[in-house]
Amino acid sequence: MILKLLVRRLLVSLVILFAVSLLVFVATLLLPGDPAQAILGQQATPERLAALREQMNLNDPVWQRYLSWLGGLLTGNLGFSAASGGPVSELLGDRIQASLVLMGLAALITIPAGILIGTFSALKRGKAFDHAATGFSLVLASLPEFVIGLGLITLLSTSVFKILPSVTMAPPGEAVWNYPIQLILPTLTLALVVTPYIARMMRATMIEVLDSGFVEMARLKGVPERDVIMRHAVPHALAPVAQVIAMQLAWMAGGVVVIEFLFRYPGVGQALVDAVTNRDVQVVQALSILIAAAYIVVNLLADLVGIMTNPKLRTEAVR
Repeated sequence: MILKLLVRRLLVSLVILFAVSLLVFVATLLLPGDPAQAILGQQATPERLAALREQMNLNDPVWQRYLSWLGGLLTGNLGFSAASGGPVSELLGDRIQASLVLMGLAALITIPAGILIGTFSALKRGKAFDHAATGFSLVLASLPEFVIGLGLITLLSTSVFKILPSVTMAPPGEAVWNYPIQLILPTLTLALVVTPYIARMMRATMIEVLDSGFVEMARLKGVPERDVIMRHAVPHALAPVAQVIAMQLAWMAGGVVVIEFLFRYPGVGQALVDAVTNRDVQVVQALSILIAAAYIVVNLLADLVGIMTNPKLRTEAVR
């Protein structure tokens, strides 16, 4: 049953998330220097250092600190930020919303654009559009995200067309989506990074489906070409593409760090960079777990979509 398969995947995901929590906790322990000293600075008095170490539970045994931190995660208590002094959940609330808005806008552009470009390239196989789309997507796929971002800044914000802001300058306390023009460059950068992979995979699977026997049989029966493509070819081509879409959406959860830092976007990426710089261990741990959880959830949803869109996999799952 599909439900049984989903439960099994959920259990595996929980085990993976537990392993990630161990790795994150150990990694923060291996950071050089004293977290309390890094936060308070070299001029801090021994009394203030001792008080901060006590507040951060740095004097407790490692295993006790881990269990305390893990228990907080399970109950929704992400701890306190040593840099700001407030709860981590309050510090990250607006940042998470801002990142979700950025990734959501990019996904709304990327998924339909990649599917449409890949489908049209497959239908125009060997023609000018196919060659142009394939070459352009290959160039974009070979470039790191920060190079694409810098190229867009140069093109649209500085030297050529000065029409968009190069960094996000929303006033403190204001939601970044209240200034939609500032969302264009980071959203476009994310879309240009992710779309080529979806388009190339859609093209490859669409070509394979178009050459299959059931599509040829549908054409021989006189089924209109539009129905052949929309009702027969595209649904069968979407199953493997769903996996690529999930991988790219999961990449956004981690890759957004670079883009947010480049555009000074007030999301989880910028928060993670600031937390590492300030040795704010609780924030680093919370963000790392949230990014890992987002990656696992998106991949789990992709597996489910892949099963539901592929008749062969759906039949095997029911069995």
